Amino acid sequence: MRDLQWAMAHEIAERVGSGQLRARDVAEAALRRIAVLNPEVNAFTGVTGERALSEADAVDAAIAAGRPPGPLAGVPFAVKNLFDVAGLPTLAGSRINRDRAPARRDATLIRRLRAAGAVLTGTLGMGEYAYDFTGENSHEGACRNPHDLARMTGGSSSGCGAATAAGLAPVSLGSDTNGSLRVPASLCGVFSLKPTYGRLTRAGTFSFVDSLDHLGPFARSVTDLALAYDAMQGPDPEDHGCADRPAEPARPTLEDGIGRLRFARPGGWLAAQAGPMARVAAAAVAHVLETEGCSRHEVALDGAAAGRAAAYLITNSESAAFHLDRLRSRAGEFDPDTRDRFLAGALLPAAWVSRAQRVRAWWLAQAMEAFGRVDALILPATPVPAPLRGDKVLTLGGEERPLRPNLGLLAQPFSCIGLPVVTVPVFLPGELPIGVQIVVPPWREELALRIARVLERSDVACARPPALCSLG
Repeated sequence: MRDLQWAMAHEIAERVGSGQLRARDVAEAALRRIAVLNPEVNAFTGVTGERALSEADAVDAAIAAGRPPGPLAGVPFAVKNLFDVAGLPTLAGSRINRDRAPARRDATLIRRLRAAGAVLTGTLGMGEYAYDFTGENSHEGACRNPHDLARMTGGSSSGCGAATAAGLAPVSLGSDTNGSLRVPASLCGVFSLKPTYGRLTRAGTFSFVDSLDHLGPFARSVTDLALAYDAMQGPDPEDHGCADRPAEPARPTLEDGIGRLRFARPGGWLAAQAGPMARVAAAAVAHVLETEGCSRHEVALDGAAAGRAAAYLITNSESAAFHLDRLRSRAGEFDPDTRDRFLAGALLPAAWVSRAQRVRAWWLAQAMEAFGRVDALILPATPVPAPLRGDKVLTLGGEERPLRPNLGLLAQPFSCIGLPVVTVPVFLPGELPIGVQIVVPPWREELALRIARVLERSDVACARPPALCSLG
């Protein structure tokens, strides 16, 4: 087994479950590593050390008593600080929420991971109220990319991307409203899964845009991503958006192949938004799929630009309404950039938002028509790899654009219509990582994970430890 600091979740669980390794030893090693590296990457906003050791002892006691410890036995995990953690205020990346009373119980997904034997080590930084693609939080300081500390992590699940990439948490939980799982996964070189809207419960989390919010895991391997995802599934009456899925027919396992799969690299507007590295990464992924016997097809998906515009209007309007009381009473305590977006959203005409919802439905119909001809879409997760911290613009096609909104321009259209997406990390020679999205029809997460597994085995899409991981 590789060094514990870079061990995969499934490796830890196997060794802890078999008695070769104590869960307490794993937890202590994780906490030591956080103490050494977190000052460098600024990923954690709260470390639950005593709790982690207590939970690890409970796992060891279960094993000693002959009880099944769970499929994630002893695996450390951390969560974006919009998840409720008993005894801590739920910050959601903000200054204002520091005044909130501590949460009385854990979010449902935390409880489900705990039931599977995982051990919570802390909470992770994020963009204020999740309205961010950069990872630069004015209240907590910028989260730093483990592959180059001068670079952005992406956001808003910035701490998740950094902690998972740096070996501080084999698994972490984030959220995705417009791309906040996929952008940090892309820039930090790890895997993420944004499930179908409604697949995983959001109970016990601080909302951004209720009609768009998804929760999902980050990991450094596809097996770990699937383990965490499986442990968190199930209906929940506490989340009105959580779907009670009917029983489904048996589907192929993660280890099954993908021969005869039909895939497409979308053309049109989506193709035009990617920079050179993003195009090369997507081409490398497509090449592997073709060598596996998959057939490549063409789809334009001309509605993506309109879908992204609709997502912006819905995001601005719905989030502004949610924060209106805070804007009225405590406007000076927001990050000015976040505050101004909310204020702009509060001024949007209702007719525009109504039209955006109609466009959203039209765009979903377009995407579903495309899935009548192909099984999966393959495209970059971000238009560029990690920019330097503090950058305000990026250049695409010779045109300068504002960086903060445009890091997510390739992810946003698919959040808007709730499709499941796995992000796979691609490392081009001598370059920073950049992610590629595998987009599949609703409720077909297993298909995206299966494709990602094949890519991981090809060594084209795999997480690699940054140089920072030699520390600690």
